[in-house]
Order: sequence, then structure tokens, then C-alpha cells
Amino acid sequence: MAIIVQKFGGTSVADAEKIRRAANRALKAHQKGDQIVVVASARGKQTDQLVADAMELNPNPPKREMDVLLSTGEQQTVSLMAMALEAMGQKAISFTGQQVQMITDDAHSKARIQSIGAEKLKEKLADGCICIVAGFQGVDPNGNITTLGRGGSDTSAVALAAALGADYCEIYTDVDGIYTADPRKFPSAVKMEQISYDEMLELASLGAGVMHGRAIEFGKKYNVKIHVRSSMNENTGTIITHEVPQMEGIVVSGATCQKDLAKIDLVCVDHKPGNAASIFAHLASHKVSVNDIIQTEVSPEKANLSFTISRSDLGSAKQAIDEIRKKVYCESVFIREDIAEVSVVGVGMRSHCGVAEKMFKTLAENKVNIDSITTSEIRISCLVNLEDVDAALTSVCDAFELDKPAAERAQP
Repeated sequence: MAIIVQKFGGTSVADAEKIRRAANRALKAHQKGDQIVVVASARGKQTDQLVADAMELNPNPPKREMDVLLSTGEQQTVSLMAMALEAMGQKAISFTGQQVQMITDDAHSKARIQSIGAEKLKEKLADGCICIVAGFQGVDPNGNITTLGRGGSDTSAVALAAALGADYCEIYTDVDGIYTADPRKFPSAVKMEQISYDEMLELASLGAGVMHGRAIEFGKKYNVKIHVRSSMNENTGTIITHEVPQMEGIVVSGATCQKDLAKIDLVCVDHKPGNAASIFAHLASHKVSVNDIIQTEVSPEKANLSFTISRSDLGSAKQAIDEIRKKVYCESVFIREDIAEVSVVGVGMRSHCGVAEKMFKTLAENKVNIDSITTSEIRISCLVNLEDVDAALTSVCDAFELDKPAAERAQP
């Protein structure tokens, strides 16, 4: 008897008809003899509406109260789905994050999971129930409701799959799987049959919205096989798994762009041990997540330090930098909000050369200026002007033939 975790996003449970469809999919899997846990998001645009309601009353609402408010969206969905399953003659029970002991830290609005108590779920599964768990939420050690950040239901689902030792975790969305690029931005993108955890982590961190990055981290750490598929049909989607040998033949698996960025340049910081650590420790204390970091020496005594962050963290980052800049003898601070990032990702980069040259040449031919470049073993990212990023993404996708199945693409 397999344990399967099924996660349904907001568009998959947007109304009563879609909730019934999701419930019926869970029921069919249960009738095959498997134990089913469903993780559900808030319906449709409900979270956005709750945020709007809060902002109308308080432009700067306390994060603790926002978590209490936003967690209600998922609670409505799971109770409605339990009702739908009961109407179909299937025993079902809903749980909040607190009831399944989804224990997190106290970082309201972007909490991290510390542990999960799965005993209640196991008892109900053994009793023949389908269990429906509210995604996106947990509880801190002091009993305060927390949320995991937008898209956190993915994390809830994969974490529950790990805690239960599930055979796999199905992520149901309104698309058929993971594509070589966002089809809304590059309509010729094709669906991938499989992708490695590392590639998916890079794509998620770079703005691909299909999967939440922390969910992939859980999958990789606990070896949870993840199947991203459509809630609208029975088609096979995309499997996220450990790297397999044939993946190395695919030089670039996908491309993505990220627009919600800001870049901060700290100009002429004292170039001495400990200063970089102090800067990023201070940013961390303000709950600012930092993306790409570049440090360059300008003299034996001074260095420039640049990094990117989410634009939503810019206020907190400015406060942190104002507090620390005199301690590290920073001469000036330069901030860009008109910036975006275009990236290509592929495990095949480890064993093929020419990818960087091809990407830079393509951007130059399309008159896209590069602000800065960062790389990892399987990724190349370029910061470009915000107004140029859509053209940059299209040109890169064309250059690496991301409109073709992997087997049909030419090598660099």
C-alpha cells in the first residue's frame, strides 16, 4: 500500500466544481488501495483579497496578524474538500498546520519548518480516511500561527511526504508540467519529461513559479520523488528526481527571468576580514534574503560589494545597510530597482563548454547590455535593464533551441 501526497494549488480548487474534481482525483487514488494525504492551497485569488482587505485597514499590518489572517484561506479549502469527499461516501478529515504539529520558527510570513508530528495523520490513514491538510501554514514553539511564504503549500506537501515516508508527492497545477521556459513569456517552450533537483532549485530561485524552492530542497534532502502535473487531465507531467546520466547530454534544460529584484552596491568598503560577514549577518537579522553576491577589490584597502534581493525586502535592506555602513567604512551606497535577471540552467554545463560565449553573444546581437554576471556549476545569470529582460529571455531561448525536445537540440 503506497502513501501518496497530492497537493492542489489555488487555481485547482478555485470553486466548488474544481474542489469536487480534486476530491474525486484523491478518491480514485484511494480506491486503488493507496493511502492519500491531500495538501490544499487557498482558493483562487483569495489570499490576494485577504491581503487587500488588510491593507485597506492598515498599510503596515503586523506580520503576526497577517499570518493569522492568511492562514484562514487554506482552512476553508480543506474543510470544503473534506465535505465534498464525505458527500461521495468517503471518510475524510481536515487538519490545520497546527493540528498536524507543523512546527516552524517564528519568522512570520516566511517561517521555516523545524519538525512535523505525523502520528495523527498515520492513525487516520490506517482507519481508511483521506486526510486533507492546510498548506502554507504552521505554528511556532509559542503557539503562534505562522505562514511559510507565498507558494509555501508546495513546501508543506513535500515536507509531509518526507515525514510520512510517502512513495511520491504529486503537485497539481494548471499546467501540464515544467517547461523549458515560462510559456506565457516564450510560447514555443516545451514540456520536460524530467528534471534534476539541482536544476529545479536553480530555476525556482531564479523566478520560475511552478515550484517553491524550499519544496525542492526538502525533496532532495529526503529523497521525495515529485511529480508536477495538471489537475485538468490525466497526462504525465514532469518528474523531479536525482540526476541521472542522460541528463548530462542536455546542455541547457531551461531558461527563466526574474523581474522583482533590486541591486545594492556598497562602494569602497574597507577590505579587511570580517566586514562581509558583518554586513550579511546584519541583513540576516533583518530577515533579508540575499541572492547573487559579487565582491571586487578596487585597491589593497577597499572593495566594492554588490548583491541582489527581492524588491519586497528593499525597505528592510536599506535600514540594515544604514545601520551597518559606518562600521564597515562604506563610502557610498547605490541602489537599482530598474534591474532584472535572465538565466540559463542545465546540469550538462558541467561537461560542455561554450554556453557562456553563446549566451553573451546572443544578448549582444540583440543589443541587451549586461550589468553583471554570476554563475554556478549549472547556471549562468545576467543582470540586465528591466525594460530589456523580455527580449533577452526570448533571444536566449531561441539560441539554445528551447522550443525543441531535448534530444533534438544542437550542442553549443
